[in-house]
This record gives sequence, structure tokens and C-alpha cells, in this order.
Amino acid sequence: MIAAGLTYLAFAETPEPHAPKAVNAGSPFAISTNGRGRATLYLLGPSHALKRTIELGREQQVSGADIDASGLYLVVVCNGDGCGNTSLHVLPAAPARVSFFLHPSRVPVSTSGAIGATAIVFDRYKNLVMDPAKVDFRLTLPDGPSSTRSVQTVRGIAWFSLDSRPKQGKLQVVASVDGTSEPRVIQQVASEACGLRMTATPSGNSVILQTDPVRDCTGNALPDGTIVSFTKIDGAGTSTVDTPIKKDRAVAKFQVSGPSRISVACGAVVGNEISTGGTR
Repeated sequence: MIAAGLTYLAFAETPEPHAPKAVNAGSPFAISTNGRGRATLYLLGPSHALKRTIELGREQQVSGADIDASGLYLVVVCNGDGCGNTSLHVLPAAPARVSFFLHPSRVPVSTSGAIGATAIVFDRYKNLVMDPAKVDFRLTLPDGPSSTRSVQTVRGIAWFSLDSRPKQGKLQVVASVDGTSEPRVIQQVASEACGLRMTATPSGNSVILQTDPVRDCTGNALPDGTIVSFTKIDGAGTSTVDTPIKKDRAVAKFQVSGPSRISVACGAVVGNEISTGGTR
């Protein structure tokens, strides 16, 4: 009877699972247990739970598919005498994906710090990769040289700002990390008008006004549809005509009677002023 009691005590013990302290997402690992007999294994994670009947004392293999989400996992083994538990950290796997944001979608040329580029690095299971990783940003204009800038991620994010280029057109930025890449395109448009000028041509009781080609300070033509304002001041008061640029120029027509002054502006930029004597 004493021997039988000792045998019972030897087997009546709470199971104690043992697992690695940390593994990478998607990597298989093993759980070992003490004792003998059947028990139930539970693996509880951030997005997945596993329940399995096991034989104590035998190593239990867990597939990578059961730990594809990073975070803290709890390993619990229970039999008729109680439950034992341990924990393990599942770390993100190697960088495999990058989400890339380029802001804004349109930007004036030659503007300091106008463009913001942000890349977020994930592993193949969509876990944010917290370890530092190098992200390469490649900048390309259709008819210009390419350049590359490398940025180290901080808690999964790489960010930098850059100046827009002097010439209008599409600027492509490609973010790359460990063989995966994401392209984005931003449209660089002409900046404010520079050296705005107009000429006047009398026509009976009217005057026809036409601008020189409207360009910014680096020679980029302002797009068609940009509004140019012509303002006339005479004895009758002030009148303004807003007209869009068409084929690099803007045209307007005023009726004149007596002396008048006519000015031209595009946005905040003011051009030359013309005085006319008019006819009575």
C-alpha cells in the first residue's frame, strides 16, 4: 500500500510547459512538458488560439502558421491535477512589405520642404517591424537625373522631407526595403508668376490687353486655366476682368473713355501698369 501511494504521488503533479522565450513570427518551435499521461495544451495569442490533446513528457511541435501575429503568447497545459503555464514573445519576421505615403499630390516647383515621404515597414504577416531597417528612397524626374536617399526606420517608420525640383512635371519616388518596393508619383507644377507683363493695343473706344507668356521664376509655364486679373481705374470707377491663361497668355478687353490706368496681377504677383488717354 505504501508503494502504491508513492507511485500515485510520483505521477500526481501539475504539468509545467517549457517554451522558447522568443521566436519570430511564422517560425515553428517546440514545447516540452514534464510528467506522464494525457493533458490539454492551449496556445493563446493576440489573434489565434490553439487547443490540442497531448501526451506529457513528449515534445510538442507548433507550426509557424499558429504564430503569424507578433505579440505575447501564453502557453497553458492542464491535466486532472491542475494547470501550468509559461509565456513567449513572438517577434516580427524579416521586412517583406512597405506601405508608402507621399504628400501632397501636387506641389509648386522649387519649394523648400514641400514634399513629405513616409514609409512603414511590415513583415510578410503584416506585423510592424520594430527593429531598425534601412529604407531606400529613389527620386526620378522624367528628363532629369535620379538620386537615392537612405533612411533608418524608428519603431517601424522612416520619414523625411524634401524640396520640390526646379522643373515642373511628374516626380516619382520609390521606397524600397529588402527587395520589396512601392512607387508613388507627385505632380510638380509651376510656382507663382514671375516678371508678369502685359501690352495694350488700342481698338476704337476699347483697348485689348495681352500678357507676355506667363512663367514662374525658373521658366515653367503656368498651366492653362490659371486666372489673371486685369483692373482698370478711370473716371467711372474701378472695374476688373478675370480671365484664364490659354496657351501661356491671358487676354482681356476694356471699354475706355478718358484717362485710365490698367494693371495686371496673377495671384499675389502684380505686373506692370499701363496708362491710356482714351477718346472722348
